[in-house]
Amino acid sequence: MLNTLIAAVRFLTRIPVPGRATTVEDLPGSLAWFPIVGALANAAVAGIAVGLALWWPPPVAAVLAVAGGLILTGGFHEDACADSADGLGGGNGDRERILMIMKDSRIGAYAGMTLWVVLALRAAVLTALIALPPVIAIAGFALAGAWGRWTAAPLLRLPSLASNGLAKDIAAGGSLATLLIATSMVTLLSGAAWWLGVTRAPHMAGAALAATAVWALYLKRSLGGQCGDLLGAGNLFAEAAALLALTALTAGLCQAGQAD
Repeated sequence: MLNTLIAAVRFLTRIPVPGRATTVEDLPGSLAWFPIVGALANAAVAGIAVGLALWWPPPVAAVLAVAGGLILTGGFHEDACADSADGLGGGNGDRERILMIMKDSRIGAYAGMTLWVVLALRAAVLTALIALPPVIAIAGFALAGAWGRWTAAPLLRLPSLASNGLAKDIAAGGSLATLLIATSMVTLLSGAAWWLGVTRAPHMAGAALAATAVWALYLKRSLGGQCGDLLGAGNLFAEAAALLALTALTAGLCQAGQAD
């Protein structure tokens, strides 16, 4: 179990973890820990934003926190999302062309536009959350990260589009038990966030589940399955949906405060 936790940390972040080298056999079981690692990574980003807001205006603190998050994760999912955007945007529905474009390391217009939206949304959400009590801000942003990373477990159950690669290896060793554990983990995190004051936690869960279902349906009907880049894009899609549900709470609180 410890090896799979270490594998999850190494896979999703750039944090150096001592111990034996992670093997492909450790990765399927690591999916169970993805929500925990995602929550901790996003909690760190929100904590940075809250701390920096003591010295800089909220928008500046939020942008610096987003930059810190990219350093922490190595922009792992952002890179996948950029490749997916170029493939889906330039592939014109041709599966082989889409996969070919996604393998190209160069960034095109679709990738640039998508990354701008993803990072700008993240910074805007953090700017709004800074106005909330720190516990709620950190717990809410952490929960969005947990739901985003959770998506890998169900999406990997779709057929693999790649002939090789980590996504195919993980999917081959995955199991229904791993999906159930990952779902239990993110459900517990949702309950903890709600207990801490994130009353929008159920709405965040619903938004993330809906986004995951929509993405899975699209991948199955349009492409016939998944690959690593598309999994990363699905992660950010579900996380964004959860963040949008969370910021609806922020707007409500701000309006209540103005009314008082």
